[in-house]
Amino acid sequence: MAVEPVVYGASERPPRGDYARAGDDYTCAQDWSAYTEADHHTWRRLFERQSALLPGLACDAFVQALPSLGAPGQIPRFEDINTRLWAATGWEIVAVPGLIPERPFFELLANRRFPVTDWIRQPEEFDYVVEPDVFHDLFGHVPLLFDPVFADYVQRYGQGGLKAHDLGAGELLSRLYWYTIEFGLIRQPDGLRAYGAGILSSAGELRHSVTSPTARRIALDLQRCMRTRYKIDDYQATYFVIDDFQQLFDLTAPDFTPLYAAVRSLGELPADASIASDSPITLG
Repeated sequence: MAVEPVVYGASERPPRGDYARAGDDYTCAQDWSAYTEADHHTWRRLFERQSALLPGLACDAFVQALPSLGAPGQIPRFEDINTRLWAATGWEIVAVPGLIPERPFFELLANRRFPVTDWIRQPEEFDYVVEPDVFHDLFGHVPLLFDPVFADYVQRYGQGGLKAHDLGAGELLSRLYWYTIEFGLIRQPDGLRAYGAGILSSAGELRHSVTSPTARRIALDLQRCMRTRYKIDDYQATYFVIDDFQQLFDLTAPDFTPLYAAVRSLGELPADASIASDSPITLG
């Protein structure tokens, strides 16, 4: 085995992917022929259900780019997506057997290579899967990599991640990933929309995050975001909202070293915290 499996958080569940197929950078070939008809059927059901929920809830950039994944009748071949993705933004997707460690993950992003888990959930996990699978990664993440500004932000995040890893600040930066790339909301002229992959690939949280009057939504502030812990087994207690993708790109331009020091001095906040400096985002 070239690499060691990675577990999700504090989970004692053994990793599902076959890490024996992975190289030193944790990437592997997508064994497309190994998908069964049941696997393709699960993909179709997931794609049809989630696509039907997008109008009025997903951001315009995501909706416009979704057809770039190809016909929804079967799990896409990564090589086909890469032909279109490379032409659009110079990115490519690479297969991985499952979760990968922090540093190899950052290195892939810094080199405009997005890791996509190549196995798909079982039918009994249709509504919720503990680990990210090919549907979460492809449907949730890849469409926005066709947006030039967002794609540049993800690369900049990876570059910053390598530095954060060396500074021992990986956990702080992971919160920025969680609250933007996974669970971010954006304000459009026609209202609040989701752009985070964890929201866009979830039937329940998509509607909750955008429309529920009980969801806590605040304007993105880097320090506040990095102080805030997050949930992995329930809807998010707090959502951070941006005005546009350029804001994300610009926010990550400065050196984060002093920011990490400030965050550590202030201490962590629980996921459902409310503090005086918050700028709440209201519906309507």
